[in-house]
Amino acid sequence: MMETPIRNIHELQVEIGRLKNLEHEQAVALKTRFSGPSAIFSTVLSLFPGSATVDGIKGAGFFKQDFLGMLSRFLLPLTLNKTLFRKSNFLVKTVVGILSQKASGYISEDSVSSVWGKAKGLYNSIFKKKDKKEAEIEIVVKESPVYAQSKV
Repeated sequence: MMETPIRNIHELQVEIGRLKNLEHEQAVALKTRFSGPSAIFSTVLSLFPGSATVDGIKGAGFFKQDFLGMLSRFLLPLTLNKTLFRKSNFLVKTVVGILSQKASGYISEDSVSSVWGKAKGLYNSIFKKKDKKEAEIEIVVKESPVYAQSKV
């Protein structure tokens, strides 16, 4: 993207020099970014943003999940590939694995307990209404007057 049009050979040479310097700076930046295995690993991990964890901190990472999140990271892809996608090809299983890995980042103890609480409340509201209706039926006993009998 050129900001100003090039009018003569001198401006062309200046622009070529500027682009060569820019290329050199970017090459140095890439070499430092990919200088070792740990740098490559951290670069790859930075491509995938982390999900909000229990504390609400974005990007907490793989090892800062709670136990249920770590467990779902391994069990969700395994379960899906062994049951629903049993006869699928390698690419489908790979995509399912990647997507379920990403989805497991959103699974935490808080989210599971809130879903469990909602399901339990729904169950109670459906099946306890019958019991409440039965309990609301009042039994009214009419008293009949008792007359005292006189002895004759």
